[in-house]
Amino acid sequence: MERITIDIVSDVVCPWCYLGKARLELAIAEVQDEVGVDINWRPYRLNPDYPPEGVDQKKMLAEKLGGADKVASAHAMLTGLGREVGIAFNFDAITIGPNTLDAHRLIHWAVTEDRELQNRVVDGLFKANFEEGRNVGDPAVLLDIAVKAGLDSSVISALLASDADSDLIVAEIESARQMGVNGVPFFIFDQQYAVSGAQTPDVLANALRDIAKSKAEARTAMN
Repeated sequence: MERITIDIVSDVVCPWCYLGKARLELAIAEVQDEVGVDINWRPYRLNPDYPPEGVDQKKMLAEKLGGADKVASAHAMLTGLGREVGIAFNFDAITIGPNTLDAHRLIHWAVTEDRELQNRVVDGLFKANFEEGRNVGDPAVLLDIAVKAGLDSSVISALLASDADSDLIVAEIESARQMGVNGVPFFIFDQQYAVSGAQTPDVLANALRDIAKSKAEARTAMN
């Protein structure tokens, strides 16, 4: 069985990224007998200029999208799409638009343990923000998510209180921008093939099959 590594450039406050994650999981389930998949989560910040305490989410979104009506219709569409893949978006519950630098630091620390742990942290962050309306810029919320995912409370608490790896996260986001990533989610398959946006499960499943087939053919040709 061929193995494919997918680097997902994403922000935990991007509803399309949460949708993209759920759709990718459906695609992976569809091809699990044919292709093995390893996932790395890569940082991106939609709102790098938000202060550490966050902003008034409803006010900011209305300004960004051109009024409360536009926000409501975007949320209605996303809620419907979420329902199709098992996401219970609760946009009304989100009061704070957070700065996500610390959330990305947490995702980075999780992968130093293993990919599965990182995935649990990412899951916890998306769920906290989009389904529970919790502020994922708040160190107490981040610590709670970390502990529930299986990380060490005292270690994460100390790291969050420091600025450990902040520069690393900012540099990684900058290098993604230089590669041409200017919107998320952005999926990079085997560091060669890029897919932008929250594609449907069938599109992602076919991409996985095609890349696995190309790898198998290349290996055969070399032998």
